[in-house]
Amino acid sequence: MGDELATILRLVADGTLSPEEAAPIIDALRRPASTAPAGGDAPRSSSKRRVRIRVSEGGRRVVDLRVPLGLAAMAVRMVPGLSENYANLITEAVDSNTLGTIVDAEDENGDGVLISLE
Repeated sequence: MGDELATILRLVADGTLSPEEAAPIIDALRRPASTAPAGGDAPRSSSKRRVRIRVSEGGRRVVDLRVPLGLAAMAVRMVPGLSENYANLITEAVDSNTLGTIVDAEDENGDGVLISLE
């Protein structure tokens, strides 16, 4: 949780997130993850899954978030300039229980976005 908490606090300090917007994210990060059902062969618990959103401007990483899957919709709304199409792709991937890269795009100026489900 240390890296995730540091990222959230940096976003608040930068003004990207308000303290009110950050509070539920921090609360979710502090909750203990539920354990997977007994048996060992169960699919990865959704409580342990994360959405990763990384945004670069001019080749410099300006956003690098990993948030619990349950906060994916809120996280998408917090990333400035992220199109509604990307938000829809994330929603579809979450609904279909997809893992891996959803969006990985970068232009010649080093501006880009990476969105994946882990």
